[in-house]
Amino acid sequence: MSHKIAIITGGSRGIGKAIALRLAKSGVDSIITYKSSQAEASDVVKQIAALGARAVAVPLDVANRDSYLKFAAVAQASLEKLGATKFDFLVNNAGIGLSQPFAETTEAQFDEMTNIHFKSVFFLSQTLLPLINDGGHIVNISTGTSRFVLPGYSIYASLKTAVEGLTRYMAKELGPRKIRVNVVAPGATETDFRGGFIRNNPQFKKMMEANIALGRVGQADDIAGVVNALLSDDCYWVNGQRIEASGGQVL
Repeated sequence: MSHKIAIITGGSRGIGKAIALRLAKSGVDSIITYKSSQAEASDVVKQIAALGARAVAVPLDVANRDSYLKFAAVAQASLEKLGATKFDFLVNNAGIGLSQPFAETTEAQFDEMTNIHFKSVFFLSQTLLPLINDGGHIVNISTGTSRFVLPGYSIYASLKTAVEGLTRYMAKELGPRKIRVNVVAPGATETDFRGGFIRNNPQFKKMMEANIALGRVGQADDIAGVVNALLSDDCYWVNGQRIEASGGQVL
């Protein structure tokens, strides 16, 4: 996958960072987005450079649809810095966590989560379509909780289920351009998501591990490896699919 370029939203930490670093090892350059931590994003750019690839960090609040056209313009300028006019891979990864009982969820929470987890995938992908190469690939990040149920995840999981449906429609409608679209659904993964909830709660982590066939929670690198494989030519015939990366959780 040498000489390819990826745009990865939420690429300054967690799974997004791991994806950017794993792609760098495959020779893929990246434009990573971050919401607030420029220092973290700059560090990822340095780590990518150390792996022999190139990267540019660009600020983006995916919740703000009005910023997408400006981001597209900045992305185009960033592509020129990387010696290209278009990019090859889009990874819609940016997101936030929320665990809230269905009965106590507010409309404001619903709207915020919808903007971040569904509307951004729909409209940011749409905005960037003129910049993605024919034969490119879009990977949307979902969640294992779209298949198995954990109390408190009604909004998050429902929106990710919507993303999974959208993925199939995108794959169908972008097929004439030979753009593949798939969705990766991580299971319990030990990152700083939701303030490092899994990492910092040994009892909850142990409970999760008891329901995972491979006996441990995932790491960000586990998910990055799956995305890297999907983006490779070896997986060209995989399209419109939900790939769960959970180690066999709740089988």
